[in-house]
Amino acid sequence: MKTCKEMAAIWNVTERTVSAFCKEGKIPGAVKNGKSWQILDDAEKSVDDRISTGRYRKRDSRTDTKPLPIGISDYVRAQAEYYYVDKTMLIKEFLDQKPLVSLFTRPRRFGKTLNMDMLRVFFEISDEDTSRFFSDKNIWKCGSEYRMHQGKYPVIFLTFKDVKFDSWEETLAKIRDLLQTEYGRHRELLDSANLATYEKDYFTKILDGTATEVDLTSALEKLSRMLTEHYNKAPIIIIDEYDTPIQEGYSKDFYDEIISFMRNFFSGAFKDNKNLSYGFLTGILRIAQEIIFSGLNNLTVNSVLDEEYDQYFGFTSAEVHEMLQYYGVLDKEEELKSWYDGYHFGNEEIYNPWSVINYISKGCVPQAYWVNTGKNEILEDVLKTATEDITERLYVLLQEEKVIARIDWCIVLWLKIQQIFTAYC
Repeated sequence: MKTCKEMAAIWNVTERTVSAFCKEGKIPGAVKNGKSWQILDDAEKSVDDRISTGRYRKRDSRTDTKPLPIGISDYVRAQAEYYYVDKTMLIKEFLDQKPLVSLFTRPRRFGKTLNMDMLRVFFEISDEDTSRFFSDKNIWKCGSEYRMHQGKYPVIFLTFKDVKFDSWEETLAKIRDLLQTEYGRHRELLDSANLATYEKDYFTKILDGTATEVDLTSALEKLSRMLTEHYNKAPIIIIDEYDTPIQEGYSKDFYDEIISFMRNFFSGAFKDNKNLSYGFLTGILRIAQEIIFSGLNNLTVNSVLDEEYDQYFGFTSAEVHEMLQYYGVLDKEEELKSWYDGYHFGNEEIYNPWSVINYISKGCVPQAYWVNTGKNEILEDVLKTATEDITERLYVLLQEEKVIARIDWCIVLWLKIQQIFTAYC
């Protein structure tokens, strides 16, 4: 007889997986001795439809299944090398509505960065033909009125998802590095006949890292103007995870510094900027408009409560069904639903994408994959000051019952509070 640990080494799976198979009766002859399982020496894992007589085989006849994109936020790579859930109809919905500046607030690990990179690749002017990355996607079937926008705009793209530091000095240094990299992507401006000498001097200061904090607050505004002058086309500005450094500032005691910087940084980019075609921002939190976006009356906020764009962040039921079918584990649909179908965005039932792809890639073993992907200092502070009424309502929700509550849109942290109810999805 062998232990779960010994059989896990033989079958090249985790000990937890073997234990789960024993509990589900999938290993003939396995018996429980106290807290441990004992397994026959010649037991085969054939009932899992993966191993027969010691050799690996897939659940169906496929031999070319793509890996799942765990941690992949590069659109070109994701759609070419991995199983990609087509979210390109986000482009159509945007072009139909044409809001000037859009803010999408969603929980972490819900595909925000991947979607923003998709927008960058679709709209950005490039020396290569980037239409090939969309020719087999849903957006390409929508007609020439949408295809005509492909590859036609200069794009400024920044992601703040990794701006997580303990001090304002380190945070500012990282922002300086990000701007240096983004300016470097547009190095063609240094040779532009349409730019003045003083503009190129500013551009050089960003590139060589000598720009001051005041200089940096104008970086988006000035780059958008230079791109407009060079291309005779106003750029699209994409800011991913705009609130990450703000959350760090809140928890690490440099909130005033980061708010002051971001207010000027974003105002120059999005407020009364004639050198802007469209703007996109993503984040977890909806920061109160008067704190950062003061006077920005052209901002369209798309939260988890809105019907617009409700199916483009996270996986829908149909997308999950198709994914399970592709990997030959359709029999796990009910189990997956019971674990990870914990969201309702607008009118759509939404699955946690991070948990779904981890669940499938790890042999369909249900675990709390999402809960440890980020920190919740702000949520902890909210709970510490929660009233008895709030605590009682939270308890009711945790018992899978319903409460009716009014959401105050001026409160900065409302989305963080929502996450406690789905933290184990």
